[in-house]
Amino acid sequence: MKIKGIGRITAAVLVSATAVVAAGHAAQATGGHRAKPTVVLVHGAFADSSGWNAVVRKLQQDGYPVVAAANPLRGVASDAVAVKALLDSIDGPIVLVGHSYGGMVVSQAAAGDPDVKALVYIAAFVPAAGDNAAELSAQFPGSTLGQTLHPVPLPDGNVDLYVDQKLFPQQFASDVPAAEATLMAVAQRPVTAGALNEDATGPQAWQTIPSYYLVADADRNIPPAAQHFMADRAHSVVRDVKGASHAVFVSQPKITAAFIEKAARERA
Repeated sequence: MKIKGIGRITAAVLVSATAVVAAGHAAQATGGHRAKPTVVLVHGAFADSSGWNAVVRKLQQDGYPVVAAANPLRGVASDAVAVKALLDSIDGPIVLVGHSYGGMVVSQAAAGDPDVKALVYIAAFVPAAGDNAAELSAQFPGSTLGQTLHPVPLPDGNVDLYVDQKLFPQQFASDVPAAEATLMAVAQRPVTAGALNEDATGPQAWQTIPSYYLVADADRNIPPAAQHFMADRAHSVVRDVKGASHAVFVSQPKITAAFIEKAARERA
């Protein structure tokens, strides 16, 4: 069965579509349209990329391209190489976001990268050369993470660290609904002890790229005082989230997304 006039309709649609595309290219050429930067999200220890889901949803609703990187959690230098490869595959400006140990990784991965226009640290480590995550966390009192860790020896002599599932909700995600925090505990990704004790080396991206820092005010992994110390040292734009746990990106996705978008608007 043929539908009369389909040829004319198809031709009209194609002409219209071509005109829209041409108009879009023209707008870009004249500066009438400015593409939004790609937001790259890098999770930290004891988490995975799915923890960003609610943040991703909000960013996408607001028109931002988003990539949630799979951080290997094996070592600062090797993890930074993996994230840098991802950054190099993306065209255009980037806003790079790191949570927790992910801050160690993004600080090294983005060093010298002209496409990274802003760094956003979410309750994250912001190291100088020679710093490691374990020492930065212990520099100020308040972290109870060490008491909750479950070590798993590996064949290569390293040790994988997990947070005890029963203690995970209180330690990592005290302001996340209990059912969700329990699922996070089961799905957590371990980090090696070596990674937490590996020093940052070389230039750090925050020394040349503008940074933003979201402080989790009730964090039991990285003491808030340590977060403020690192943010102040990096001359970051700071926002405190009162009562927020280490998993602030899960418990407060709208605040987290809005903070990332602020960095994107101001720097990219």
